[in-house]
Amino acid sequence: QLQLVESGGGLVQSGGSLRLSCAASGFTLDYYGIGWFRQAPGKEREGVSCISASSGSTNYADSVKGRFTISRDNAKNTVYLQMNNLKPEDTAIYYCAVLRVFGLCVLSPKSYRSWGQGTQVTVSS
Repeated sequence: QLQLVESGGGLVQSGGSLRLSCAASGFTLDYYGIGWFRQAPGKEREGVSCISASSGSTNYADSVKGRFTISRDNAKNTVYLQMNNLKPEDTAIYYCAVLRVFGLCVLSPKSYRSWGQGTQVTVSS
């Protein structure tokens, strides 16, 4: 059974940084594309970033380009999301999930499965 566990969230001031982790169990993570998503209160879940399996190619939402970096450590079976220059509008619950198909990753939540439980990120102004 594919399971993902997010960690690393917290409270940070505007301009600060956090690194989120998405640890996999029950499967070898480097065979799958992984996406990071977020959901703020009253808003729909949106794609933040993703990393493809074989090529390792990455994709970012326009709102986080230049500030967030996704990476994977296959030895630790973990995908990371480094978030710099955080803004209050980045406040949300952040989730990671497994891409349903092989190939280049996309940022549509409908293309993902096996969601983690989420980790809260709060950015104060």
